[in-house]
Amino acid sequence: MLRISKIFNLNDPGWGRGNQNGSGQNEPPKRPSNQGDGPPDLDQVWADFNNRIKSVFGNKKGGGGGFGKPPRSGGFNPSPKAARFGVVFIIIVALLLWLASGFYIVREGQVGVVTQFGKYLKTVQPGFQWHIPRPVQNVELVDIASVRSFSVGYRDNSRNKVLPEALMLTEDENIVDIQFDVQYRLKAAMPLGAGDYSPAADYLFRLVSPDESVRQAAETAIREVVGKQSMNKILYESRTAAAIDVMKLMQQILDRYQSGIEVTTVAIQNVQPPEQVQAAFEDAIKAGQDNERQKNEGNAYASKVIPEARGQASRMVQDAEGYRATVVGQAQGEAARFESIEKEYAKAPEITRERMYISTLENVFKNASKVMLDAEGGNNMMYLPIDKLIEQTPASASAPATTSVPSGATTSSSSTVSGSTTDASAASRSRLTRDNFDRR
Repeated sequence: MLRISKIFNLNDPGWGRGNQNGSGQNEPPKRPSNQGDGPPDLDQVWADFNNRIKSVFGNKKGGGGGFGKPPRSGGFNPSPKAARFGVVFIIIVALLLWLASGFYIVREGQVGVVTQFGKYLKTVQPGFQWHIPRPVQNVELVDIASVRSFSVGYRDNSRNKVLPEALMLTEDENIVDIQFDVQYRLKAAMPLGAGDYSPAADYLFRLVSPDESVRQAAETAIREVVGKQSMNKILYESRTAAAIDVMKLMQQILDRYQSGIEVTTVAIQNVQPPEQVQAAFEDAIKAGQDNERQKNEGNAYASKVIPEARGQASRMVQDAEGYRATVVGQAQGEAARFESIEKEYAKAPEITRERMYISTLENVFKNASKVMLDAEGGNNMMYLPIDKLIEQTPASASAPATTSVPSGATTSSSSTVSGSTTDASAASRSRLTRDNFDRR
């Protein structure tokens, strides 16, 4: 160890100025120095270094003349102990360098996938890590934070179309041109147990070409979703719903393949019929819109007329039911009143007949505008109710004038008074009523 320390001892005052303590037999010639205290010459430094290295493995006593021959004079002949020491030293240095090569740094947003003899071993988190150097173990850094994206149906812009990817068949056997974008990234989950594959390991080892697999899964999903919908629906109604369905179906396919990929966004950029039939398709769309508009107008008119007709019919039915209930109720009331009167008449015929006669005359003369009074021992006097005459003036003006008949009083002479037919008809009704009760 002392000999090794002398080799790399830069504090040696004789470093670079030759071996001043040695015999100087085999030393290279020294160059003249202009300054005694100046810096050492580079050639002399290199020569001193070589001499010190050689002194570790032995003195210069002569070189070997070949295998099994005595060494030649002037060659390099290390001792066995120094040779073993040098070999061990070289092995230790090489081993340290090999072990030091196993240190690595995993940056934020990355994970390290460690393999041992080509087989997956573990996944490490960001930070300063170490693994057994090659060829025992190897590590591959995988970016899980960045979002990857690609386009289907076009490249760079919507005008640069890729028709084999963009043209798709709908449920009603129409062709549509669809362009959409897909964004995805690796899942950030870590394995639960030792030996379990992480999403980064799945991304590296499960699929031969994971990015191309995502593209193929996107094309498969969009064609399946579009194939289950009509052209009008995919064009105008369910574009957002179709994008959601495509993302779900893509995720199911990638999970089935154990790809370790998570689909974040599916955005449909453009949906239109092929350019060759776009004009005819627009005409068909306009005709369909006119048809729908006319249907809506008809439905609106029907919604207005039918409820009104139903309401009128219901009102007429209710009026008829009300009229029927009124007539039936009145008839039943009259019948019940007649039965009660009949019972009372059977008990006291004279009193009941007189009471009915008085009540009938009361009802008759209540509506009469002229009243004839028969006073004993004097002339007949007419009572004229002024208030009734004023109220019935418009009615009497429009009604034709008739001649009243004698009232049937006890006096022999009676006066004929012009007026309405109310008195005669009322008197006749009262006589008929009285005669009917007399017969019974």
